[in-house]
Amino acid sequence: MALAISMEGIEARARELGVDLSAVDLDSITLPAGEDFGILSDDEEVLRNEDPPELEMGLSNIIVVDNLPVVPPEKFEKLENVIRKIYSQIGAIKENGLWMPVNPETKKTYGYCFIEYNTPQEAELAREKTNGYKLDKSHIFAVNMLDDFEKYMKVPDTWTPAEIKPYAPGENLLKWLTDEKARDQFVIRAGTLTEVYWNDARKLAPELVFQKQYWTDSFIQWSPLGTYLATVHRQGSQVWGGENGFERLMRFAHPMVKLIDFSPGERFLVTYSSHEPSNPRDTHRVVLNVFDVRTGKVMRDFKGSADEFTTGGNIGVSGVSWPIFRWGGGKDDKYFARLGKNVISVYETNTFSLLDKKSLKVENVVDFSWSPTDPIISLFVPEMGGGNQPARVSLVQIPGKEELRQKNLFSVSDCKMYWQNNGEYLAVQVDRYTKTKKSTYTGFELFRIKERDIPIEVLELENKNDKIIAFAWEPKGHRFAIIHGDGPRPDVSFYTMRTSNNTSRVTKLTTLKAKQANALFWSPAGRFIVLAGLKGFNGQLEFYNVDELETMATGEHFMATDIMWDPTGRYLATAVTSVHEMENGFQIWSFNGKHLYKVSKDHFYQFIWRPRPPSLLTPEKEEEISKNLKKYSKKYEQEDQDAFNQLSEQERKRRTQLQEEWDSWVANWRQIHEEERAYRRELRDGEASDEEEEYEAKEVEVEEVVDVTEEVLAFDLDQE
Repeated sequence: MALAISMEGIEARARELGVDLSAVDLDSITLPAGEDFGILSDDEEVLRNEDPPELEMGLSNIIVVDNLPVVPPEKFEKLENVIRKIYSQIGAIKENGLWMPVNPETKKTYGYCFIEYNTPQEAELAREKTNGYKLDKSHIFAVNMLDDFEKYMKVPDTWTPAEIKPYAPGENLLKWLTDEKARDQFVIRAGTLTEVYWNDARKLAPELVFQKQYWTDSFIQWSPLGTYLATVHRQGSQVWGGENGFERLMRFAHPMVKLIDFSPGERFLVTYSSHEPSNPRDTHRVVLNVFDVRTGKVMRDFKGSADEFTTGGNIGVSGVSWPIFRWGGGKDDKYFARLGKNVISVYETNTFSLLDKKSLKVENVVDFSWSPTDPIISLFVPEMGGGNQPARVSLVQIPGKEELRQKNLFSVSDCKMYWQNNGEYLAVQVDRYTKTKKSTYTGFELFRIKERDIPIEVLELENKNDKIIAFAWEPKGHRFAIIHGDGPRPDVSFYTMRTSNNTSRVTKLTTLKAKQANALFWSPAGRFIVLAGLKGFNGQLEFYNVDELETMATGEHFMATDIMWDPTGRYLATAVTSVHEMENGFQIWSFNGKHLYKVSKDHFYQFIWRPRPPSLLTPEKEEEISKNLKKYSKKYEQEDQDAFNQLSEQERKRRTQLQEEWDSWVANWRQIHEEERAYRRELRDGEASDEEEEYEAKEVEVEEVVDVTEEVLAFDLDQE
């Protein structure tokens, strides 16, 4: 071990060796890893002078099990084995980690024990699983965490009223909606920076609003109505917003959080984490918290093994389906539900408990989804018993849990459900086996939710063997689009749920043949759609007007990975994220396919438009504005002309600046040319002029000698 010496000792030693310490750059010296050569830092000197810190022993991995039988010594071992058998199934108990105190006078147990696990997560799971466990009629376990006792012992015996703080007005979280230019915001994440911009399409460039380095550890996410921007960290999640920039509004403590999800009305935030178990044979430990966004209070937590959360949905972290909880009941955030084995558990947010204190039992249910606007659940049950029990799709009303409609389906291999965003229609894509069971074909069951008795129509494509590549409803409308086909260039078909005489019958509008498209992106306002060719199609774009059934423009964003409409449907963003190493950045397009501007960013991870809350205008008012659009548009046409003139003025100034730079460059070289005149004259042996026309050009003939040997040889041959 190196001998510790002080700074005075170092200076004395330097004087002995004749070393001037003032000339040594100490910052440039790098010590080997883990080596300090006995030189104490300032912090270490302070710590040496202080008392050694006491180690805080953690108690979070110890539980207390109460209401055990009080037994004599001869039954002690039997009781201990029973307890160990129960609790070792949940997690690994430490060596000598089970202790049952004994009364020294009676030699009997006290009726409680302490159990120590390897991790706090296992201890918490044991508390949840066994609290209320019925060993027999007289002994029902009461299980608590050991560190809870210390927490409750610190509660004062006398109540003191809370301090009432004076009211302080909060941030205006909707200030960004009052932008005079009616611009939309977006956030990007590239490298270590997270940046929020205005989309200023008139200036053909984004305008920076806010920038912060290392703002998040993993990803960023807007809330559904655009009020908050959420960041994710190792300690938990945070939300930001405000009138002047982005202030931290609330923190949500959840160590090692991996995923977050807002409720549609932004009242609640769900956070998720998973932890590896100490026993490799066990599954991951899952923790879910439901927070109140405004107060930061945990309204309900859910904990358990990953196996309990893997039923249905899109597979996410550690095999868990995400989102685990699906929100329903519109923007009121009244209900949320999750899929379990043979059940759908519906919770109400008034009490955060199960609706009617019991789950909705549905044998073999594999998937469900909520109506976007109403408390209606659509669920799918596959075929059972080798086809003897048909598959079915059911609509269930909440909170009454009564079945509104049911449709039996036969020979089903798979099923997908698509709600229209107004909740007016539900499309069920059904893949069925052919009679030979060697192949499948696809059809659609179309539910008219708002009509009496919920009528259902069956739609099959002209070639029902076509593979369905994509399906999408028109937002706020009655049309839908399907990409279908088996070749490298599939077809795109458009259908309407209304006919010209407004009868309820699905009708095909048109089919576009052989398109380079594998994804559909409707404008949020309806009417326009982008037919996109991602991945193998290298970013092909076709902007299509469904009202006129005509293509407005085509374009390409090579290697595009993401396509996103702004919330108003005026602009489209295409992006290449760090999935590809090249061409990272984003491009902005107008709704009709005009390319506006491009921004390149290295290590580009995310682009997200800031959502807008629903319009406060009534449908009648929106229709009135649409009819009188020319009157309202005059103001914006003038603003567009002013912006165009401003761009023209900027271009004129840019050209003037370039001309001035050129003139300055030429003048500089002319000055150098003049200063070097004498030197050039010396090089010309005294000739004074630089002008070319004053010199006389002479023609000089140069005779070239060819190979004489070849000519002589040729002459000799001719003589012969």
